[in-house]
Amino acid sequence: MNKKTEYILIPLFWVVMSHFIYGQSLEPYFDKIEYKELLLISIRTTTLEDYYSKFSKPEKYKMVYQSKTIGLDNHWDLWINKSSTIAVISIRGTTLKPESSLANLYAAMVPAKGKLQLTKTDTFEYELAPNPEAAVHIGWLISMAYLSRDILPKIDSLYSTGVKNILLMGHSQGGAINYLLTAYLYNLQMKGALPKDLRFKTYCSAAPKPGNLYFAYYYEMLTRNGWGYNIVNSVDWVPETPISIQTLNDINHSNPFTNAKSKIKKLKFPKNIVLNRMYNKLDKPTKKAQKSYEKYLGKKTSKFIVKNLKGFIPPNEYFHSNNYARTGATIVLIPNEEYFEKFSIDTDNILTHHNFEAYLYLLEKYD
Repeated sequence: MNKKTEYILIPLFWVVMSHFIYGQSLEPYFDKIEYKELLLISIRTTTLEDYYSKFSKPEKYKMVYQSKTIGLDNHWDLWINKSSTIAVISIRGTTLKPESSLANLYAAMVPAKGKLQLTKTDTFEYELAPNPEAAVHIGWLISMAYLSRDILPKIDSLYSTGVKNILLMGHSQGGAINYLLTAYLYNLQMKGALPKDLRFKTYCSAAPKPGNLYFAYYYEMLTRNGWGYNIVNSVDWVPETPISIQTLNDINHSNPFTNAKSKIKKLKFPKNIVLNRMYNKLDKPTKKAQKSYEKYLGKKTSKFIVKNLKGFIPPNEYFHSNNYARTGATIVLIPNEEYFEKFSIDTDNILTHHNFEAYLYLLEKYD
């Protein structure tokens, strides 16, 4: 071997060796195998042994921590890969308990930057997006607030042991909470409250829509270039919720409708009368629907939330929008005829196409 070749091979050797000695790091792309492992972890986060015992165990990860039930029947697990270089934070989805469903039904929006009064003496300050037009689902924000209090100390402990790569996983409601947790952690990192060299990669699986379009824009900027994915079965109804109502107030203020009323008034009779009537017929129904959703899924539902979260103080006012938007880089799993032979489209089970079985089946066919 000549000297020139030796100088090239020796550094290459140590690069390869360090890969095996220190373990793998996260890579910015959708990894089918990685996602499958996370699904198998998420199945165990249900804490239902009779259910998860039917599935194979994760091959590359072991559970090192399991939280108590907190908030609105929320729960999370911490898993570590065999080389102790990558951790997984897995958030549980909806359970059979009423308070868990209440977290979903409490679907009024609040600003993506603000405070939650968990009790009279416990204020949770958060920033998920700096844009004052960005808003998120309050029920899942409450869940994230409670979970984050338990998660953040574990992240500090992981970092102190050299673990700097963290996968964030949630299926169904867990995925919705995971969106908000991801944004929360990134913004803590930007403010210096978390180390700059922590690397997060997010998988939101079968998740509902977590907030409005302006939150989605910011979240997609945070997780750009392959660091966040939204995985959806195209016949799963859950990712289509909550119901979106877009009013003219939800559109960027540079839109031509902003000053439409004043412009219509300047028109000559009878054009002004005709156009004003048309405008009101288009504008008023969506605003009325939005107010109804805010009333029933906000103020009315908050009364039940207070009964389940002793000391919680609901906001005096909600963000006046229900313009929920699909969020994140989306991986769509498309069923074929073979899928429908196994998972009937006419089933009475509303969760047939939402459950782990359907997602695992479609993932095997995905390429």
